[in-house]
Amino acid sequence: MSTNNLTPYERIGGAETLARLVDIFYNHVKRHPDLAPLFPEDLTPVKERQYQFLTQFLGGPTLYSDIHGHPMLRARHMRFPIGTAQAEAWLQCMAKAMDQTGLESGIRQQIFDRLRLTAHHMINQWEQKEEA
Repeated sequence: MSTNNLTPYERIGGAETLARLVDIFYNHVKRHPDLAPLFPEDLTPVKERQYQFLTQFLGGPTLYSDIHGHPMLRARHMRFPIGTAQAEAWLQCMAKAMDQTGLESGIRQQIFDRLRLTAHHMINQWEQKEEA
């Protein structure tokens, strides 16, 4: 089967690769000053939901929807103050995790571009410009 017929989930190596990506990603998140305060001490349930979501997001089994219903990402994240700094920090942590996981460049960029759109869609806090 050519890689053109595979989902991004399949192209990156499926469940094993995605689990590794999520673990590495949250190792960065818990050390990032702009992100760590947004997350609980025990990241286990967060990692599990992220794994379920990314599995579905990348064309794998519909784990997230099967368990939690429609993702409704923006609504589910509204209670957290997410500004441009947090969105960019999230993307920075994901980029590092993708590098450390060894994702192949073509599929890595495709996934990252989609995640960039998603991260910026989560922004719910905008910096106010000060009047001179």
